[in-house]
Amino acid sequence: MGKPSHQRRLADTEAQAVAKSLRISPQKLNLVAGLIRGKKVEQALAELEFSEKRIAGDVRKCVMSAVANAENNHSLDVNDLVVAEAYVGKNMVLKRFHARGRGRGAAILKPFSQLTVVVRQVEEEKTEKKAAKKPAAGKAQAKSKEAK
Repeated sequence: MGKPSHQRRLADTEAQAVAKSLRISPQKLNLVAGLIRGKKVEQALAELEFSEKRIAGDVRKCVMSAVANAENNHSLDVNDLVVAEAYVGKNMVLKRFHARGRGRGAAILKPFSQLTVVVRQVEEEKTEKKAAKKPAAGKAQAKSKEAK
């Protein structure tokens, strides 16, 4: 007689992972999350591995967790996964005080963030069509340059 199960918010071809209480400001974390949005999982993991940002390791763990969820819980093909969404939210803020001159104090805020990564399975045909269109556009530009 437990609670009724809720509807799944994501599509059948999607899986997500959430990393909570990351000790970094949301603004800085969003810079790293922006590096991986819309990229294939292999490329996103490679970029995070060689990134010089301190938080890149934690973001990489979250992406790997989303891939594991996709593979084990939803039976998706790992080779076709793309980082569909990577969004950042605020979490708690530690408030500390630093003694200043003349009996005053200055607030020091130590923000925490959370990261949600959603991976989506994309068929090979769509990615092949996009790849086929890109060189064709490059050839048209090259022809127009030759004409000039």
